[in-house]
Amino acid sequence: MMKKGLTTLAVSIAALFSFQALSADLPNNLEWETNDSAPTFASPKATFGGTFRTYTLSFPQTFRTVGPDSNGSFRSWILQANLPPLIKHPNTNEWLPGLAQSWAFGDDNKTVYFKLNPKATWSDGKPVTADDYQFMLKLMRSKDIVAPWYNDFFTNEIADVISFNKYTIAVVSAKARNRDELIEYTNLMPRPAHFYGKPKVDKNNDGIDDKFVRKYNFKPEPVTGPYYIDKIKKGKNIAFKHVGEDWWGYENKYNQHRFNVEKINIKVIRDADIALKHFEKGNLDSFDLVRPDLWHEKSDGKNYQNGYIQKAWVYNQAAVGAGGLWLNTAKPMLDDINVRKGIMYATDFDMMIAKVLRNDYSRKPNGMGFGHPGYDNTDIKAPKFDAKKAIEYFEKAGFSKVGSDGIRTNDKGERLSFAVTYSQQSFTPRVAVLKEQAKLAGLDFELNLIDGSSMFKYVLEKKHDISFHNMGTGDIPAYWEYFHSDNANKPQTNHFTNFTSPELDGLIDSFKSEFDIEKKRALSREIQQVIADANVIVPGYMVPYARAGFWRWMKLPEQMATKQTGYLFHGWGFAQTFSTFWIDEEIKKETKAAMKSGKTFEPVTIIDDTYKL
Repeated sequence: MMKKGLTTLAVSIAALFSFQALSADLPNNLEWETNDSAPTFASPKATFGGTFRTYTLSFPQTFRTVGPDSNGSFRSWILQANLPPLIKHPNTNEWLPGLAQSWAFGDDNKTVYFKLNPKATWSDGKPVTADDYQFMLKLMRSKDIVAPWYNDFFTNEIADVISFNKYTIAVVSAKARNRDELIEYTNLMPRPAHFYGKPKVDKNNDGIDDKFVRKYNFKPEPVTGPYYIDKIKKGKNIAFKHVGEDWWGYENKYNQHRFNVEKINIKVIRDADIALKHFEKGNLDSFDLVRPDLWHEKSDGKNYQNGYIQKAWVYNQAAVGAGGLWLNTAKPMLDDINVRKGIMYATDFDMMIAKVLRNDYSRKPNGMGFGHPGYDNTDIKAPKFDAKKAIEYFEKAGFSKVGSDGIRTNDKGERLSFAVTYSQQSFTPRVAVLKEQAKLAGLDFELNLIDGSSMFKYVLEKKHDISFHNMGTGDIPAYWEYFHSDNANKPQTNHFTNFTSPELDGLIDSFKSEFDIEKKRALSREIQQVIADANVIVPGYMVPYARAGFWRWMKLPEQMATKQTGYLFHGWGFAQTFSTFWIDEEIKKETKAAMKSGKTFEPVTIIDDTYKL
């Protein structure tokens, strides 16, 4: 039975979408689906044009999205400049057409067929075809990209990509999966074969340049989405440009009235507080006020009171990824579970949230995240701060002496001291609270601030003792990249704790291959319990909202947010803002004139709790 809102398209009417004649190898019993009945979430009032001015804390180490140093914060800007075959509705979770106009499932529970939009083009004007999918598979399997996770996924999880004609493909999973998960695994974005061309050096004879990593480090690919990287001033600035109002994607109703600004200018400003000053001077169009001190204290100046800058706080129901404090068990002392258990009780996130974060944030119950119904182990609770319990575990580990500085030592004279690595100056007060509270248990947290993308590179290289950071997530939790022994003690992987066990490997392997959704969820809960018992992630905090200040010329739909809105203004992307904002140039002129003349407007603060849990 077809899902509500889906239209079955018989193969016999494929000509309606201007596809080439189907290959004889294409099954003739496929039921093609599309979706044109889900609600839209943009505003028809939106207008096109203008430059959105924003910032980033650090210049990216690369513009590649695979390979060394590619897993930085700027990566999302690049990835979301492309469309996958299908996109997920941010409120209803229905699948919508993206790069593909329609899709169908094979009888084997492994294969999904896609009819690509024949009007789809790369940002350089070249058509998107099945060849780009064939190249994608070749690229991701190549050792030349130096990306073990992608090599594994596209070898062991994706069996094949089959081309039937220029615009019809099938992506074949290596194992049977239920339909929702099958789409998640096969909903892959192509790579522009014409951009890479024939490699000059190919000793591996795999069709990929042996010097791929260096050659394409700062050479952005063409994209399928509306924005491409136009200008780069290394270390200073990155500018994106819209391909134009005739972008092929606007024939899709779910893209209409979105991606409205003509240019996006991203300035590198290495300190968030300095960036705030740039914003309040009018040099940036919006500024995220997620931090409680920003919302409650620092966003109440003259420009806010005079109504030139407005504020909005919207709640969401987005899933939360793994994170908090990641304990690197490859480091001395952290390989002792009693030390790790002691750290669990000696880390006072609750006081941090109350004292520094004004209880705006919530404690994450589980180090592996939150908001994955059925997959989350709800029996796991974040431990409360308890110095006495922490001391008991530290003494079990041999740290029975207390030095003159209050920090515990063992018989070898080793201090119970670990560096906590973090990425932003604004996080210093948060980590400082953890440091002060940990002293009550004789534990020393050294503050190790490494700015921006350099911090994440440091952690990927496994140089950290303890890393204070959070990761993103999908609808289904990921485990292999974080905890399978295949990735332990290796640079450029997300195995931040280096904790492994045969039991955990077995569970993760079973989770990856399990077809039955309820069994898969049960395996997920079991995996989370093993990870919790290992005491390798101190559950941190989660932020169930988006908050921003913005100049009054920045406009949003009447229903300004969706369930998945992570940012109100952040460029584009189904996982970010959904890019429904626009710039009203007339109001911009009006506001600037008012500021010169002294005219004021009513101050505006909007709080939207539609999706508050």
